[in-house]
Amino acid sequence: MILLHKTVYTWLGFFAIAVYLAFIGYCIREEKFFYLAFPLMVTAGIFAFLKMDKTLLLIYFLAPLSVPLRTFFPQFDLDFYITTEPFLAFLTILFIIKTGIFRQIDKRIFLHPVSIAVFFSLFWILVTSITSTMPLVSVKFLVSRVWFVVPFYFMAVMLFQKIQNIRTFIYLYLVGLIIVIVYTFNNHMAYGLNDQQAANWMCYPFYNDHTSYGAAIVMMIFGLMATYQLRSAKKTEMLFMAAGMAILLIALVYSYTRAAWVSLAGVAAIWLLIRMKIPFKWIAFGVTVSIISFILVFNSVMDQLERNQQDASGNFSEHLTSITNISTDASNVERLNRWNSTLRMFSEKPVFGWGPGTYMFQYAPFQYEREKTIISTNFGDGGNAHSEYLGPLAESGVFGSLYFLVIGVLSFITGMRVYKRAASYKIRNFALTITLGLSTYLLHAFLNNFLDTDKISALFWGFIAILVSMDIYALKTDPKTPLANE
Repeated sequence: MILLHKTVYTWLGFFAIAVYLAFIGYCIREEKFFYLAFPLMVTAGIFAFLKMDKTLLLIYFLAPLSVPLRTFFPQFDLDFYITTEPFLAFLTILFIIKTGIFRQIDKRIFLHPVSIAVFFSLFWILVTSITSTMPLVSVKFLVSRVWFVVPFYFMAVMLFQKIQNIRTFIYLYLVGLIIVIVYTFNNHMAYGLNDQQAANWMCYPFYNDHTSYGAAIVMMIFGLMATYQLRSAKKTEMLFMAAGMAILLIALVYSYTRAAWVSLAGVAAIWLLIRMKIPFKWIAFGVTVSIISFILVFNSVMDQLERNQQDASGNFSEHLTSITNISTDASNVERLNRWNSTLRMFSEKPVFGWGPGTYMFQYAPFQYEREKTIISTNFGDGGNAHSEYLGPLAESGVFGSLYFLVIGVLSFITGMRVYKRAASYKIRNFALTITLGLSTYLLHAFLNNFLDTDKISALFWGFIAILVSMDIYALKTDPKTPLANE
């Protein structure tokens, strides 16, 4: 390799900067703004290559602020979130190359039960992409899932060995989310905060609708509560956390997201069971008895629910009551339509399914006319299955539904293991709060599915990565392990 004098490198650097600025000036003068993306991409690529950890933290800030490419270029067939997904794709490639060539990763990360479940999920998505009825759609789904999982989970497990990185992750996502909240409130106030219908789309284009927006807010409430356990003594940090919590709680109320409210109630019940130290076998027995009892009285329960005529409303008590309205509330009835279509699709292809990402293109013929609503479409272009558990059942068969369930259960068990075994009191409480935050989405996932977006994937896989990182490092007594010393 030819070594040049340091002065030569300096002048080469100045030359590169001059060319860079000249190109930007040319694009602005000629109004070729689209070409400005090229130097920005080069700069971002160099930064990502040199500072992978800082790039991932930057993505956490950008995730709430990302928007679909079609927002600006509706004529494009290809769609992805800018600016996060190009970064994620590049980070995935770099991570695979570095771990393959230099093997710079702790093998315990790959061998952790949660990681094994994640590997199986990717393997099964690959298998069902090969057998898919729409291979191109499924391959796109697989590729996007890989570049969500690799940075947000595998890289994050390594990143979160340092407590400061966990706090930075929570704070950066929170700042990005607060910007979206301010934008949403500004839009919503023009219609009146009591206008529930307007709340459904006030957060667009940052979030597709208020349901994913509400899910992110709930998870961040627990993320901020967990970070409180690891806070510094600085007054400015305490003020920031207090202001952030107030903003999140107000935003949650005016998001009118019923699924988010239900997930909070469910997590409160989980927390109560944990604090009461009820043995898991008794909890499992109680859940089993409840399910069997529900099946036995199913018809009676459905009759009662169908008598509820309260639709979604700007009145909070009426809005809560509308949760159980499966008779006239279009949102609830449409969910039932999608779920019934999912089960019919599953009955035709129970093993391999129709292919990852294909539900929205295939469910239309499986709708029954009597189950359709005013928001149903004959072309089946109205979105997904509205369930992380049922959607994969139609797209990837029985194992498709199981892998999400297994990842969720193993992550919860991991969180409980850290909670019970960590020597540090604040690490125990931190782990419990993160586990509860993750549980909000595991409950929310019965009613919606958002893991095909960067916004929820960043939080879902990020929370799991925190728990796995603590399980590997915080339970060790090695003084060199940062988490062990907290």
